[in-house]
Amino acid sequence: MKVIELKNVEKIYNDSEVKVYAVRGIDLEIERGEFTAIVGPSGSGKTTLLNMLGGLDNPSKGDIVIGGTHINELKGSNLIDFRLNNIGFVFQSYNLIPVLTAKENVEFIMQMQGVSAKERSKRTIKLLEEVGLGDRLDSRPARLSGGQQQRVAVARALASKPKFILADEPTANLDSKSTENLLDIMEKLNKEEKMTFVFSTHDQRVVKKAHRVITIEDGKVISDEKRI
Repeated sequence: MKVIELKNVEKIYNDSEVKVYAVRGIDLEIERGEFTAIVGPSGSGKTTLLNMLGGLDNPSKGDIVIGGTHINELKGSNLIDFRLNNIGFVFQSYNLIPVLTAKENVEFIMQMQGVSAKERSKRTIKLLEEVGLGDRLDSRPARLSGGQQQRVAVARALASKPKFILADEPTANLDSKSTENLLDIMEKLNKEEKMTFVFSTHDQRVVKKAHRVITIEDGKVISDEKRI
């Protein structure tokens, strides 16, 4: 089942009178349960592509379809609600709320969705246990290591029951051990829950784990390797 479909997607930025093509006519499909890395040099267009997949930026041309919804046609609160209910985000800077505990950080997105307090608590505890943090429910981010904070971020991304998770350089600030643990957890979730992961990364450790590697240069897909 197709989760993501891009049809002739372009992104053009106007710098004075000069057009800068960040993404050039990309056609792409990602199926449910894929574990995909998008790679390429700085300035290749992969971050722009990821932002468009997440509904954080609109294409200048083309169509982006997520779970049957044309997200480039959504505006305002409709787009915000769609992102909230369909896309999980994991950022390299973790983006946890400092004054909230690990449990509260994960619960927050479900609170925004209107999930009951009982269900929020039950699902949060299960998710934090799955990422190995069942004993750190009441710890605030400052009391967690970088690897632990990123695992809380993964649990938070899963909490909304998204169609897929976008991970933008999720291992950039982690040491080798934390990176290995995080990737093992993500791969386990991918296999057991069929959760779709799309990474933007320079990290070869992520690339080695990926089941599909899409390489972008100058805004175009130059290779698409499926390993599984």
